[in-house]
Amino acid sequence: MSDELLYDPNIQNVLEQKELKWIFVGGKGGVGKTSVSCSLALQLAKIRRSVLLISTDPAHNISDSFEQQFTRAPTKVNGVANLMAMEVDSSPPDESLDQMFSDQSGEGADFTKGIINDLIGNLPGLDEAMALTQIMTIVEQHDFDCVVFDTAPTGHTLRLLSIPTAFEKGLKKIIQMKSMFGGLMSSMGGALGMGNINQGDIDQGLEKMLPVVQKLNAEIKNPDMTTFVCVCIPEFLSLYETERLIQKLTVLDIDTHNVIVNQIVYPDKDKMGEVQCGLCLARTKMQGKYLEQINDLYEDFNVTKMPLLPREVKGVKTLQLFGGLLKDPPNMKEKSVHDLVTVLEK
Repeated sequence: MSDELLYDPNIQNVLEQKELKWIFVGGKGGVGKTSVSCSLALQLAKIRRSVLLISTDPAHNISDSFEQQFTRAPTKVNGVANLMAMEVDSSPPDESLDQMFSDQSGEGADFTKGIINDLIGNLPGLDEAMALTQIMTIVEQHDFDCVVFDTAPTGHTLRLLSIPTAFEKGLKKIIQMKSMFGGLMSSMGGALGMGNINQGDIDQGLEKMLPVVQKLNAEIKNPDMTTFVCVCIPEFLSLYETERLIQKLTVLDIDTHNVIVNQIVYPDKDKMGEVQCGLCLARTKMQGKYLEQINDLYEDFNVTKMPLLPREVKGVKTLQLFGGLLKDPPNMKEKSVHDLVTVLEK
């Protein structure tokens, strides 16, 4: 079987992977990640029972793309029955720890929470780890089939995805050390008039977090459940960052086998078959060099090539159409951008 058949130039493989639960869409800023993630979520909503789109980008562009305001709570996307969206910011550690001790009250609980906060509050990535575990809780509560992440630019996203492993290791070390300070905590509680402080409270708080983090870590590294869709444009800085992203994802054991090359210039031709736009010709020549490099670098990937459109990709109707192009990319040797605009304006 040829590579052409093995690696289709579309996102159909993502749509057909029925066990896929976590889909991250990322790349350099300004390459169209939000348009891709929103359009992909809409395509998934056609074949999945319930889909959640989450923005982890501090800029939160999904509200602008759907022309609808979203918050930290899952909100139904207008006109799409089984698609919800939300915007997530990393929760402060204190806020997340409050939830851990929601079933305890009184001075003893406050003191114990303070001890836990001092122990793990300075662990690298606590806020991101808490945000991810809270997302997992929301997904389980609402029973979503799959989740699409519109991620922040590359550096922030790589940090976010590396957090579960680092946090799990740190949490395990602290749990292993708990016997060293158990007696001390009890003595301190008695000295401060808080006789109800005991090692069990601390153990319960720490060990309540560990299985959630472990489950999240395992699912993110499971290629049947998680994949990362890389979005780039055919320019040097974007291509360089995409290669760095893919290499880092490989180190993190996170599956990635789809690259979407966005904003490719296909100049319209006149009746004589000539291109009259000098700028278009220059951009096409420049992009062609990087498209050749992309073909060489990612011959084992599903590479989807998307044309630059002369209008913004926003609103459910246009996002649906853009998603259709992701699923079935147009043959730009046979069609023009004018043909695509005609379709978009119908």
